[in-house]
Order: sequence, then C-alpha cells, then structure tokens
Amino acid sequence: MTEIWQWNTATTAAHIANGEISATEVTQAHLDRLDAVNPALNAVTNDVREDAVAKAAALDTTFAATGPIGPLHGVPITIKENIDVAGQVTPNGMLVFADLVAPSDSPLVAHLHAAGAVTIGRTNTPEMSYRWHTDNPLRGETKNPWSSNRTPGGSSGGAAAAVVSGIGTIAHGNDLGGSLRQPANCNGLATIRPTLGRVPSHNASAASGRSLSLQLMSTQGPLAREVADVRLGLEVMAQPSPRDPWHRDVPIGGRPLDGPIRVAATYGAEGIPTQQPVRDAIDAAAKHLADAGYEVEFVEPPALNEIRFGWQSLLATETSVTVLVQHFAVGSEDFSRTVTCMSEPTVVLALAGYL
Repeated sequence: MTEIWQWNTATTAAHIANGEISATEVTQAHLDRLDAVNPALNAVTNDVREDAVAKAAALDTTFAATGPIGPLHGVPITIKENIDVAGQVTPNGMLVFADLVAPSDSPLVAHLHAAGAVTIGRTNTPEMSYRWHTDNPLRGETKNPWSSNRTPGGSSGGAAAAVVSGIGTIAHGNDLGGSLRQPANCNGLATIRPTLGRVPSHNASAASGRSLSLQLMSTQGPLAREVADVRLGLEVMAQPSPRDPWHRDVPIGGRPLDGPIRVAATYGAEGIPTQQPVRDAIDAAAKHLADAGYEVEFVEPPALNEIRFGWQSLLATETSVTVLVQHFAVGSEDFSRTVTCMSEPTVVLALAGYL
C-alpha cells in the first residue's frame, strides 16, 4: 500500500478536496516521516510542527464550512531557510543571523500559504547560500538520502534531501548559480530555474536591498519528485506581488505550439571533458524524450566559457564590496575559503566603471 507521504501533490490535494482525508491527517503523516528520516539527514533544520498542526486544523475547519481554499489545500511543503516566513527566523546558514525573525512572509511564501499549503519545516542551506554543498556552523551538514558519502548539493541541498525523502511534496529553493538544478541532479529530482521575473522575491528581514547581480540572476522555484508537482508549485509561486519590481504577471501556459517541442541536448562546454557515464545518461535522456515525441537535437552552445567568466566576474565584483566586507568577519573559515576560491579565476571589475 502506498503511504500518505508517498503521494504526489495532485493526489494529496485531491484526496483532501474530496473529503477522503483531512489536512491534519496528511500533515501528521509527513511529520511522522520527518521524525523517521530527518535525524540521519539533517535536511529540515527548523521544526515548525506546532505552526503546521495549527494551520492544518484551521484548514480543516474552513473546509468543513466552505471547502478548499486553494489548489494546495492541506498539501505539506518545506521552505528554505533563506527567505522569510513571518514569525520564524531567516538565518541563511549564518550564526550571526540565528535570531533574525522575519516580520512578514516573502511573496512566494504568502502565495503558497494562500493556496492552502502547510509549511512543515524549514530546510538547510550553506552560509549565505553560497556553496554547492550544504553545511554550516549553525545547523550542521545535510546528508544525501541515497548515500551519506555523496553530497546533497547546494545551496538548496536541504530542500532536495527533504522532498526526495518524503518530507513534503514540494520544496522551495532558489538558484543563482545552480542552487536548484545541482541539488535536483544530486538527489534525482525534478526542478526548474524560472525565468527572471517569473516568481516574485523579497525579504523584509534583509538589512538592505539585493545587489544588481542578485536581482538579475537569482530566482525562486520548486523542487519535487515529479514534473507535474513542479508545475503546480510554480503556478502558485508565480502569482503577482508589488514587492518585486522585476515580476511580470505572465501566464504559465503560453500559446499552443504548431509542431513538436524542440529540445537542445549537449554534453557540455567546448574544451571541458565529460565523463562517459555522464554522456551515457544524457544519451538516455535524449532517447526517452525522442521516444515521447520531442524533437531532440545535439548542439554546441556558443561561448559558454566566456559566459561563465563574465558571470563569475560580476559576482566577484559585488562580493568584494558586499559579502566580503559584511560577512567575512562573522562567517566560518569554510565560507571565507569558498568565496575566495570562487572569486580567484575571475576579474574584479573597476567599481566606478561597474556602477
């Protein structure tokens, strides 16, 4: 028999909407799963079960009176510890922010809650969400559920480890340089890095506004065990908010296509060797897509190395006047070493010219 925590998002929402199970029962099933697997994983690092149980009970009361409040009514989710949930801390992996309480929900959190989702836990992230492995002095290291000898990825490693283990059906994460995509790859999950402006982003707890690179390149999005769940999560997250001037209220679907969906496949950037098992996996994925009716073409993306160098240089420039100045003194040695190593192969642009 399939356990409740194994249901996908649509199945979970449908069972609740049909009155076959309560939001409280679903929430408790996922909390029981959290208790069973999280001690070995450290994926959820802020247990908010009291709030979750209270929210589920309130949803059940509302359901009895008027029915479901939205498409995610009673669906358990997790939120990464680097965006705001009202009344909870937003430490972003930093000891110095351990007591930084958010005054309000970030826009996408508000959207998820308005749709009926129940946040059952907050997930781990490296210091300042600035690594491709998830570990920090405040919360400790997150383990990969498939093998403790492998990384869960980062920076959304806690989110990925949680949802692949059945703690919630949708996990929130974000992505500046792979922080949704790399953990999804490490854990065997589905995700999407939404286009700039698709999902509104704002943290009222932040001491200052986001830098230009963060505004242009950092996006919020869902991770899930199934592609359909990613779509459901994205549709809710992408609702409009006046708190993010970059947001554009554009329909998810788009116009119907005249022909088959075209997919570009690649083995990687020119000059960077790709191991044979990786090439085999790409070939297998391309075959699955082709068999399903997609038009797959192998391509050589232009100037990937130059693009990577420009991306790192922009980040290194802003890091040198933000992260380095503000957080080196309070971050760990690992954090300082990571920032330094990521900045070394780049050029720090002249500040006057950059501005």
